[in-house]
Amino acid sequence: MASSRGPYAKGVAKRAEILRAALEVIARHGYRRTSTRELAAAAGLSEAGMLHYFGSKEKLFEEVLRARDEADAARFADEDPIDGLQAVIRHNGTVPGLVQLYSTFSAEAGDPEHTSHEYFVDRYATIRTRLAATIRTRQSEGTLTPDADPGTIATLLIALSDGLQIQSQYALTTNPADAYHHLLNLLSVPPRNS
Repeated sequence: MASSRGPYAKGVAKRAEILRAALEVIARHGYRRTSTRELAAAAGLSEAGMLHYFGSKEKLFEEVLRARDEADAARFADEDPIDGLQAVIRHNGTVPGLVQLYSTFSAEAGDPEHTSHEYFVDRYATIRTRLAATIRTRQSEGTLTPDADPGTIATLLIALSDGLQIQSQYALTTNPADAYHHLLNLLSVPPRNS
């Protein structure tokens, strides 16, 4: 039994190493300018050896995005989901290659037959649920307008986040995080003077 844990643990560690290398390479060079051969070389493997750990190029990129999400969740763990999303948007300005991967890969995975379609369905549902809960809390505290449905606002915040980051690849003159913050200000209830 101990012998089966050894190879399994090594496989998990190697997958983590590959994902770390892929995050760094894609963040630096971009999705389109990075081949799976380069990702494999960065992890000290052949292309076939690297894909052995993931099954396919699509699953590799899905796992890269999962690793990015986990790193963002850890990085902004002290933020509530609304402020955390703004912090992620701001951080993404420093990793345009990962934004490019996300926007391209999420569009490709819109096809229900794509191997990563369910990943994005689950990802959006989870983010929407967390944002809606925070919106309800802010509404009950009187700091966010009670006039809009929390689920709808959550959906719009995600759409704004994704759309601004796509636009950032096309010489957007507004900082995406600042535009997101502007919308939050429009939804906020001004404090009452005592």
